[in-house]
Amino acid sequence: MGKITFLGAGSTIFAKNVLGDCMLTPSLQEFEFALFDIDLDRLHDSETMLKHLKETLQANVKIKAYTDRKEALRGAKYVVNAIQVGGYDPCTITDFEIPKKYGLRQTIADTVGIGGIFRSLRTIPVMLDFATDMEEVCPDAWLLNYTNPMATLTGTMLRYTGVKTVGLCHSVQVCAPELLDRLGMEKDNIQWKIAGINHMAWLLEITREGEDLYPEIKRRAKEKQQNERHDDMVRFELMFRFGYYVTESSEHNAEYFPYFIKEKYPELIERLNIPLDEYPRRCINQIEGWKKMRKDLVNNKHITHERTHEYASYIMEAMESNKPFQIGGNVLNKGGLIANLPENACVEVPCLVDRNGIQPTYVGELPEQLAALNRTNINTQLLTIEAAMKRKKEAIYQAAMLDPHTSSELSIDDIVSLCDDLIEAHGSWLPSFK
Repeated sequence: MGKITFLGAGSTIFAKNVLGDCMLTPSLQEFEFALFDIDLDRLHDSETMLKHLKETLQANVKIKAYTDRKEALRGAKYVVNAIQVGGYDPCTITDFEIPKKYGLRQTIADTVGIGGIFRSLRTIPVMLDFATDMEEVCPDAWLLNYTNPMATLTGTMLRYTGVKTVGLCHSVQVCAPELLDRLGMEKDNIQWKIAGINHMAWLLEITREGEDLYPEIKRRAKEKQQNERHDDMVRFELMFRFGYYVTESSEHNAEYFPYFIKEKYPELIERLNIPLDEYPRRCINQIEGWKKMRKDLVNNKHITHERTHEYASYIMEAMESNKPFQIGGNVLNKGGLIANLPENACVEVPCLVDRNGIQPTYVGELPEQLAALNRTNINTQLLTIEAAMKRKKEAIYQAAMLDPHTSSELSIDDIVSLCDDLIEAHGSWLPSFK
């Protein structure tokens, strides 16, 4: 019997998606699904829900909840990570409200930006604790990381631990189909190529039977941009200016660049439909929604599931059955997979998965303007990792000073002061820095 360990299993809906997919995968039958979460109420909810789902799907798997993380990991073949350190209250609130006092506004704050930096700083120590346990009790396991900030967490695991790790995001597999849907174009028989960094990877090519679809995409996007207010205006603007469509949503990308959220140009918020404070709103809605949803989801003995587009079960299936599968994975840029990005960066590239593991493919050089945009975010990511690993307060300041959005709005002195305020406010959620 194999074992799949889910860290952060209290995320009940996501656990249903990933482990429900696994229940529908023939090569994963007879596996134990080991559930771990520090929130015991949510852990119990997920255990109950998954046991009902097992019966509905008639899956031949074992569901077991653990209160000891090391025991949950012991002997695992695959480990899925979906934790959030600090949660909405207090840490997300801190990440938004203190920068707001300096006039620095954010939308999501989970990748780069000042919010992404501090989410990294409180999450990396926990990830390193996972690595210590995994190296002891399941040294050959694959870690499938879904937790943000994706590039800093995955990069840290690959550079500083012996754990086999790949970072997985939702944005790659849905990018091209959702773009065509948005523009009223057919999705049949399309091929695409995507590469870059997480949340800022680029749709480099999109074709149908050899025909380049970009000219028609840009024509329709220009018409849509001129005639209606919609939720993808930032990405379209980036495509018009830099030539290519970016994988992650407009609300994310609005804060990865210095162009969109600007105190001096408040009209951009309305013109490009930028949802400031979007993530806190989502958190509040999810908390309230869970109260209403819990009874139907957790206690529903007839709950069912259809396989989703999440990569996790397909990766496990490919490794178990040796049936090859292609993913967009976050891996170290070792050997220059993307030739004009740093080798110590975490990049998102096509990867082949089979019994040999996860094998990234060589992309070559990105168009220079795209590589340049990626490097602005990589700078902050690498310095954030340095701050976390060396406990250097100076590197926190430098990460923030190099962040495109933060540095475009605040002075150096204000950036340092903001970082100090955030360190103090986070308190014991952060390690000590010198």
